[in-house]
Amino acid sequence: MSKTCRAGAPIASIKDVRSRKTAVPNEILVGDCLEKLASLPSASVDLVFADPPYNLQLEGELLRPNNSRVDGVDDDWDKFASFADYDAFSRAWLTQARRVLKPSGTLWVIGSYHNIFRVGATMQDLGYWMLNDIVWRKTNPMPNFRGRRFTNAHETLIWAAREAGQKGYTFNYEAMKALNEGLQMRSDWMLPICSGGERLKDDAGRKAHPTQKPEALLHRVLLASSNPGDVVLDPFFGTGTTGAVAKRLGRGFIGIEREQTYADAARERIAKVVPLPPDALAVTSSKRAEPRVPFGVIVEKGLIEPGSQLYDPRGRHAAMVRADGTLMCRNEKGSIHKIGAHVQGAEACNGWTFWHFQAEGKLKPIDLLRQQVRAEMASA
Repeated sequence: MSKTCRAGAPIASIKDVRSRKTAVPNEILVGDCLEKLASLPSASVDLVFADPPYNLQLEGELLRPNNSRVDGVDDDWDKFASFADYDAFSRAWLTQARRVLKPSGTLWVIGSYHNIFRVGATMQDLGYWMLNDIVWRKTNPMPNFRGRRFTNAHETLIWAAREAGQKGYTFNYEAMKALNEGLQMRSDWMLPICSGGERLKDDAGRKAHPTQKPEALLHRVLLASSNPGDVVLDPFFGTGTTGAVAKRLGRGFIGIEREQTYADAARERIAKVVPLPPDALAVTSSKRAEPRVPFGVIVEKGLIEPGSQLYDPRGRHAAMVRADGTLMCRNEKGSIHKIGAHVQGAEACNGWTFWHFQAEGKLKPIDLLRQQVRAEMASA
């Protein structure tokens, strides 16, 4: 992710291609990000991940205690004349990003204390709806060499929907829970910075890009908020971390990069990535995302015959199955949930796990039959 696109290209002079309804995936567009964003069709991408300039406002060289120079970010693309200049740039690219997002799409922005609060305020002014802020806690941050401040050990990511009240955006909750050993994923992520063999180097052994993000960070972002086949846009592409992870995870990508050197490095890097096979891309789905299967369908399919009996797990209660998928027990009739609650004297009951059928000399939950039907629906 490079912070290498700035305002300045005359948008009015570019060829208007917004008549296209879909963006072309797996492209790296070299040039000014505002011009390239304006060339993309409206409502054409599923996810935007942006790592914009941080506007670090560095003054002079940063030295270690041994007087060696810290290889920090001092490139021209990170320098702005004023906060007003930076805010205008942020408003311009965020406006275009919102336009190219599909109605169900979401936006991720990463930044430091230098810029993330200004970017966040601009997002709210433009109508984005904040979903989460994520703290990326770096397990191996750069120390504060001057000893005048706390060590900057984290960056902040903002995850936002295109607008308030937006429904249908992707959040693979169960996948995040599985990734976190069965626990709900929290909003503080402990991940190392990009280093070692993952860090791209030039021919002289120097960092190919000063702010290369770790692939583990993008893996989590894309796994959480996109699906295979989705198109992910990165308007500050840099050396292509977003593209590399997107290709591996079966997503399409569009990268915008101003610097030809970075774009070339990204192409070479992404060309070496081997996509995962489809079976490896499947993630744990939430119960809410699974197709609804009424108990009546189980009866219609003949998996349970009308007139047969269902039992609670211990066999203490029995209810008769009726042809319309309702149960009868003790002169009461109703759904599997209503009758399950009735026999227990409870206010509510999950009938799928409460009621069992007799098979092979054992009591088995009727939920097994629902899963069987769902599997058939998926294969169809």
